[in-house]
Amino acid sequence: MKNRILKRGSILLCSVIILAIIGTSAYVLASGKQSNSDKEHKEEKESQESKGAGAVDKAGDIGGSTEMFTDETVYVLAGADGTVKRVIVSDEIENKVGGASLEKELPVQMSVQFTLDGKKTSPEKMAGKSGHVKIRFDYENMQYEEAEINGKTEKIHVPFTMLTGMLLDNDVFQNVAVSNGKIVNDGDRIAVVGMAFPGLQEDLKISKDKLDIPDYVEVSADVKNFKMGDTMTLATTELFRELDSDSLNMEELTDSMNELTDAMLVLMDGSSQLSDGLCTLSEKSGELVGGIDQLHAGAAQLQTGAASLDNGAGQIQEGIAQLSDGLDTLDANSDSLNGGAEQVFQSLLSMANAQLAEAGLSVPALAIENYAGVLDEVIASLDDTAVYEEAMRQVTEQVEANRDMIREQVAAAVREQVYAEASAQVAAAVKEQVAQAVRENEGQFRSAVIQQATGMSVEEYEAAVEAGAITQEQQEAVNAAVESAMQAETEARMESQEVEEQISALTEQAVEEQMQSQEIQEAVAANTELQVQKAISEAMSSDAVQSKLNAAAEGAQSVIGLKASLDSYHAFYLGLRTYTSGVSDAAAGADELKSGAGDLKAGTSELSAGAARLLEGTQEMKDSAPALVDGITQLKDGSIQLSDGLKQFNEEGIQKLTETLGGDLKETSDRIRILSDIAKNYGSFAGTGDGAGGNVKFIYKTDAI
Repeated sequence: MKNRILKRGSILLCSVIILAIIGTSAYVLASGKQSNSDKEHKEEKESQESKGAGAVDKAGDIGGSTEMFTDETVYVLAGADGTVKRVIVSDEIENKVGGASLEKELPVQMSVQFTLDGKKTSPEKMAGKSGHVKIRFDYENMQYEEAEINGKTEKIHVPFTMLTGMLLDNDVFQNVAVSNGKIVNDGDRIAVVGMAFPGLQEDLKISKDKLDIPDYVEVSADVKNFKMGDTMTLATTELFRELDSDSLNMEELTDSMNELTDAMLVLMDGSSQLSDGLCTLSEKSGELVGGIDQLHAGAAQLQTGAASLDNGAGQIQEGIAQLSDGLDTLDANSDSLNGGAEQVFQSLLSMANAQLAEAGLSVPALAIENYAGVLDEVIASLDDTAVYEEAMRQVTEQVEANRDMIREQVAAAVREQVYAEASAQVAAAVKEQVAQAVRENEGQFRSAVIQQATGMSVEEYEAAVEAGAITQEQQEAVNAAVESAMQAETEARMESQEVEEQISALTEQAVEEQMQSQEIQEAVAANTELQVQKAISEAMSSDAVQSKLNAAAEGAQSVIGLKASLDSYHAFYLGLRTYTSGVSDAAAGADELKSGAGDLKAGTSELSAGAARLLEGTQEMKDSAPALVDGITQLKDGSIQLSDGLKQFNEEGIQKLTETLGGDLKETSDRIRILSDIAKNYGSFAGTGDGAGGNVKFIYKTDAI
């Protein structure tokens, strides 16, 4: 039922945009041009009356027929939140309403609610806002009739179909989604159409667990600087008016509908999985040459079964019997198909194992069950960041193992520097002490110099100086000689073993004291850390480490590509197994469904044609290996036709027998008949004349924001 509703609804999607134009035109006519319309209508009516018998009236009858049919359009002009401002009715027969405004309760009340980042927001506050927006259109069906069902009188709503449409600017709206609808994006604007059936769930008495019939439309999007144009909503009973209520007889099929439906769903799912798998096979055809023979044999069996099904579809019982035979044949070939697919998979895994071994990667042997996990671990281990971090860890660990040695080297270098400085300072201090001790004996040095230079004693020399017998130049020479003698003595004492030992001992003492100081210890620690980091940096920059990083990056890309190829074939492999499992289930179900079916000829013909095209494609693959890609493409096309044939088989065959609604099919069919009758009865909003039939549709237009 839901599929049929959505199929019919899709035909009406485009009408929403057209109705937007009609609605705008009607609004203009109703607002400012009614006087001209009334005048033209009056003149046209007088012209028709003057023609007399044989004239064509606006109902389309010849010669003044008493039967009339109104096609009424009700325009509902509303605010952005759905609040009704004005109702305008346009009637195409005699223009008795003529675009006039009415104050009358609408059969369907519509409200529009805006939510911005989870908070309800009024339409006028939405303008210019940014965030995540939800726009929900709720519809309440107010129009009903009373009908008797199973001896009880119930209120049954007039079955309105609500189609809401809008055009959204791509510069404002992103990531648009709609419930129960369709989205089309032309690059500049997004056309959004949603569908709802207010009151239908209650009228059909169907549990939402079995079939959830939408009664609202919700549009969600991420917006920037919110603005939105008019929205248009069409309310029509046309969907149920078109139903042929006399053909809804399901009593004879009640016993077998559930089993027939379940079997077809399994078969359709299997064919869909086969189609998906063959699309993957088309992409990876170069790796599947070894499995072509098995695939061709399976296609031949499939074609035989489909042909048998089609030949026996003249009558329901015979057609179902042929379907059972064909499915049994397919099921018998499932092991061959699965075995061939598994053989190809094992070949691919064997090739992958060889490639990994050739690349020097030591990993567990790849199998169907474990290949994804194993390759994910390999890819993770070859990630640029992971490899760099592992190299850094190893280098750091090696350098840290030598930290004590590095510290000893740093301490030795610092000690050497401290020793040089301390030695110079101690030597200078000792030399000062020695020089002072020498100066204490300056008189002796002076006496010896004067005696040697002048042959005088000190007293005689000083007397001669006093008498002016010694020149200033001679005095300076004596003084210089005394100073030179004391320096020579000082240097001689400094070179003595005793003084050198004293300097060495004092220097060692000073060095030990300085090495234990906080300043020197901090300097050693800082220099040690600096040398450790320098060693790490030099190791990471080495050719060996850089080569390892580059090789890891290339290896990761290679393994990623390898896993992608295996994943693609794995999808086909699982799809094929699902398909064969579905065939097995369908064969078991078909054995129980050899009675109670309709005319399935059209669907089985499509199935047979699709299987024949599938077989033709696989035959071309088998006969011409160089044309493998083209052959697989034909096989893929055939599988799609097979899937389409099964869908048509389901829609035009199985769905003619059941609506897959569960429960009492007879009661459901009765309710659908009543809904169809109510839809046909509801022909006017403004009210038609006596004996007039009619059709009415409602167009709701909300203001732009």
